[in-house]
Amino acid sequence: MLFESAAEACGPGVIGVILTGANADGAQGLAVIKARGGLTIVQDPATADAKTMPEAAIAAVGVENSLSLEEIGFYLEAAVSRKR
Repeated sequence: MLFESAAEACGPGVIGVILTGANADGAQGLAVIKARGGLTIVQDPATADAKTMPEAAIAAVGVENSLSLEEIGFYLEAAVSRKR
């Protein structure tokens, strides 16, 4: 619900990030973010403690960015700087 609400309120201005997790509940919301033109980022499943959540998000959305946990912060900083 959080991702869907954010996508509805912010449209292309929203950024959705999926990290490690043991279920797939974020995948649907991330798909809504992408459909509304937002930026989608998923932790690379190879670097996740629990791969279920990032794998489900990649399968559902076909995300633009699958990054290691260390890379996500740098990517977010660059993405936000470009939007200013």
